[in-house]
Amino acid sequence: MSCTTCMPRKPWDLSFLAEPEEVAPLRRIMRLHLGLWGLYEVIDAAQLCVSELVSNVITHVGRGTPTTLAVSMKSSRLRIEVHDPDTRALPMLIAVDNDAENGRGMTLIDATADCWGVQLLADRKVTWCELGTGLTTCGGGSADPRVAKAHGWLDLHSGGKLPPPAGPSRFKVLAAEETAITAITDLLHWLRAQGCDPDEVLDRAQTRCEAEWHVNPRQ
Repeated sequence: MSCTTCMPRKPWDLSFLAEPEEVAPLRRIMRLHLGLWGLYEVIDAAQLCVSELVSNVITHVGRGTPTTLAVSMKSSRLRIEVHDPDTRALPMLIAVDNDAENGRGMTLIDATADCWGVQLLADRKVTWCELGTGLTTCGGGSADPRVAKAHGWLDLHSGGKLPPPAGPSRFKVLAAEETAITAITDLLHWLRAQGCDPDEVLDRAQTRCEAEWHVNPRQ
């Protein structure tokens, strides 16, 4: 599998006032960002979700409401959030007639997204939805570029025999683990040959890794 699926896709957000004329520019911005991320297949669905989430704020919270659109990747899913300051007007699914002009917003979200929900915070609510992208992230589910780099290095070290990370498999996990152990063992021999203390290097690497995991627990 190409590790282009592990390209950096940094979270971004945009603050605006909830007005009908803001919907079209937000849709264009979403299309632009997803194009840069290579997520062409979910552009239409993401634009629909943005339209409906923002329209929901306009309709049920009020025009001119300070609102924020936040977009990020959650594993292989695209997560779209709309933040607004009203914690009372909660989105909900309602039954509507086929010819009804209003009330379809969350129904469309429910039909389009893999999942959606509402998170209540002290000063705002967050209405969110997630779309499956079809990506298989490198390293068994991590989008950390260093995981992709390590997978490529281990694959090279194994002579191209490292199983691809796509799909859960106990055999793949064990094979990858054995490849990593062999590579680490070779590195320890190399360090010792250079006059270094392998135990000290391992301790330093473990300390650094644990510190980074503490800052970014999802890595």
